Amino acid sequence: MRATAYGNDPAGMCWPLAELIEAAAGACRRLSEMADASGTDWVLGARARSRALLSEDDAAERLYREAITHFSKTRLRVDLARAHLLYGEWLRRERRRNDAREQLRTAHGMLEPMGMTAFAERAGRELRAAGGTAHKRTAPARHEELTAQEGQVARMARDGLSKPEIGTRLFISARTVQYHLRKVFTKLGITSRSQLDRVLPSGHGGA
Repeated sequence: MRATAYGNDPAGMCWPLAELIEAAAGACRRLSEMADASGTDWVLGARARSRALLSEDDAAERLYREAITHFSKTRLRVDLARAHLLYGEWLRRERRRNDAREQLRTAHGMLEPMGMTAFAERAGRELRAAGGTAHKRTAPARHEELTAQEGQVARMARDGLSKPEIGTRLFISARTVQYHLRKVFTKLGITSRSQLDRVLPSGHGGA
């Protein structure tokens, strides 16, 4: 990538760009083979996202949506956030500003709490360019930080475990799980489980 970072000699950039394109084509082909072989939601999402980057018009949109659908079924929230970011950038280039703002706001809301600063800033820039506003999440005061057990309950709830399942893993009752979740929601300023992946930093509250 460094070989293509200098624009003073356009002719000299042709060779490294051609090499990058060939390498990308080979990587995309191998990724597609892996997707056919394994069929996991992550690799299917990665294939769809990669193909979307190389596609245009309706095909690109269909592939971005396919990538988001597959990544949303995994626990790899970073890849889901990046798919929203790429889709939002594509929508903005297509001059679909309202749709772009929705995707970019989602991406920023996921990336910023994760500490993915560079990607969050990129999403924020794109969102502002689409006419939106990127709000930084206000960190809770020290006395409002999650306890270790609240952090465990919050992460398990974010990952889709039911209250009885969380209780079994932590050796507490489902009623106690509900008590902890109410405290988590209050401290993080949210109202439902579906918002946890946007506001819960990775590793929050201990192991």
